[in-house]
Amino acid sequence: MDVTILKKVPLFDTLTEDELSEVLRLSKKEEHKSGDKIFAEGDSGDRLYIIDTGAVRISKNIPGIGEEALCVLNAGDYFGEMALIDNAPRSADALSHEDVCLLAVSKADLEALMEKNKELAYKLLWKFVETLSKRLRETNDKIRTFFAMSGGF
Repeated sequence: MDVTILKKVPLFDTLTEDELSEVLRLSKKEEHKSGDKIFAEGDSGDRLYIIDTGAVRISKNIPGIGEEALCVLNAGDYFGEMALIDNAPRSADALSHEDVCLLAVSKADLEALMEKNKELAYKLLWKFVETLSKRLRETNDKIRTFFAMSGGF
């Protein structure tokens, strides 16, 4: 596998070819069949996932209702990055929406790389901040829509 997959991922779009190669070297390939649980809400988070092919559904199980899909992610998307920032348990389920090939990067390996390469660390941490900010805004919009539909606003 070459760095082409990582070049398509917004998290890594500011990295140099050498930095991308370092990240790829840390990556481990995982394959999951459609419907497989990649991780469950409440699991300990210890890695970031990058989708090479296929799709992943991020969802929450709502008591009395069942599974509520939050989003479906496709090739070039990534998930599980919150586990690299805090030590909190996973906040949602990740399931293979269809057969999927992932690259997994462990927290320990990425932390060691970031300790060694401060410029790479700065670039990645800034991208994490952008991602979390974007996702928070999307969540706020969903909550606003939910309240508007329920007559709460």
